Amino acid sequence: MPFPPFLKYLGVLLTGWLLLCSGAGAAENGKILMVTEATFPPYEFWEGNTIMGIDPEIMREVARRTGRELVIEDMSFDSVITAVVSGKADVAASGITVTPERRGKVDFSIPYMEAAQVIIVPKGSPIRSREDIRGKRIGVQHGATGDTYVTRNIQQPERFPNGALAVAAVAAGKVDAAVIDQDPASMYAAGNDRLEILPDPLTSESYAIAVRKGNPELLRDINSAIADMKASGRLEEIRARYAAMQVKSSAEAGKHAAGGNWLENAWLDLKSSFDVNFMQEGRWKYLANGFLVTLEVSFFSVLLGILMGFVVAVIRATHDKTGGLRFLNALCKLYLTVIRGTPVVVQLLIIYFVIFGTVDVSKVLVAVVAFGFNSGAYVAEIIRGGIMSIDKGQFEAGRSLGLGYSQTMVFIILPQAFKNVLPALGNEFIVLLKETSVSGYIALQDLTKGGDIIRSQTYTAFMPLTAVALIYLSVVMLFSWLLGKLERRLKNNE
Repeated sequence: MPFPPFLKYLGVLLTGWLLLCSGAGAAENGKILMVTEATFPPYEFWEGNTIMGIDPEIMREVARRTGRELVIEDMSFDSVITAVVSGKADVAASGITVTPERRGKVDFSIPYMEAAQVIIVPKGSPIRSREDIRGKRIGVQHGATGDTYVTRNIQQPERFPNGALAVAAVAAGKVDAAVIDQDPASMYAAGNDRLEILPDPLTSESYAIAVRKGNPELLRDINSAIADMKASGRLEEIRARYAAMQVKSSAEAGKHAAGGNWLENAWLDLKSSFDVNFMQEGRWKYLANGFLVTLEVSFFSVLLGILMGFVVAVIRATHDKTGGLRFLNALCKLYLTVIRGTPVVVQLLIIYFVIFGTVDVSKVLVAVVAFGFNSGAYVAEIIRGGIMSIDKGQFEAGRSLGLGYSQTMVFIILPQAFKNVLPALGNEFIVLLKETSVSGYIALQDLTKGGDIIRSQTYTAFMPLTAVALIYLSVVMLFSWLLGKLERRLKNNE
């Protein structure tokens, strides 16, 4: 069957872009790729367009000694070990505690810092000791050692993507306490005068750097750098310097207006919060750059979804009408079952860590493939429904005019089906746009990740989350308006 002209243009555009991206992430010799979650001050955090902190300082020293370039990628904490195991990264440094389970998957450097898991509660809380949190609502960072300790020794906690969100939940009264690492806890508490840290830690632990197995040379280089930095006192100096920077930032972020009436104070607080979250240090750029990534992923995912959906829909509709293409129809049904039966974030991680596990390609390409294939399954059923809704007399009329089956489908059936399913297609594209917010799981800095970075720097949740929500809402409203104009135009052309 010949493709409609617009699908040919989409295919050419998408193919060219895929070829352009396929080599964008190619690894080069002379580099050390480090993965981390940069919402963990003072160990790693964003400062401008650079990830700073204790862990990056250690790895920059390793890179300097070995004459290699350090490349740092920011991803979800529960994916950093997986990235090293799968070969997507050389090392993971994100305040990682050495555990027997992790040691079975990766090699660890010598410990470079001693830390503890502490409890954050609202000031004046009746929770005053570790015994008091039993039976309470406990927030933890998913995949962190605080999560493991609470699960094994106390109860099932409420898990958050990072420590900042767990602490924000305490401040908002959504949980009674949060269990996170001591240094980040001090940063968060310093930025919010409604929180306090209980004096008795839950447990102590050691931080080390995770290295991919089978790379003893890099492990020796890291161990040597850590040992020398400890002996010279430089490591403790770095820790003190970054801790002081973060405490100062937290204190500034937590200032409130004083004096005047409540309305004036509220306005000044809002103005101050806007300045801290977006204007200081050019933090608005995180949202702007993330928004561009979101648009790129969404646009090309839509193209791939349309192409996939069109092909699958035509194959299934042809089988329904003629009984042919049985093998292809069975493959399409398997594709639809798998894609619609599994969450998109799971598909994204499988494509990144398994399918492209041994191939270093652009993360944007990985996201487009994942979201495009996911969207294609839903687009296929939408288009198939539109095709099946066209009266069979339209097929007969086309054949009576001397058109073949393919010509009848392309020039008579599909245009009518497209007009019928346009609202449903528009809704699917809106869903796709919002689904891309999970791209941060593979270290892709999209719009949602940009908001997370701002929140990790300012220790406030309302303003960054509101900005991200308003941007998504604005795009959806604009798209809905354009879709409405297209629908009215098609009706006028009937």
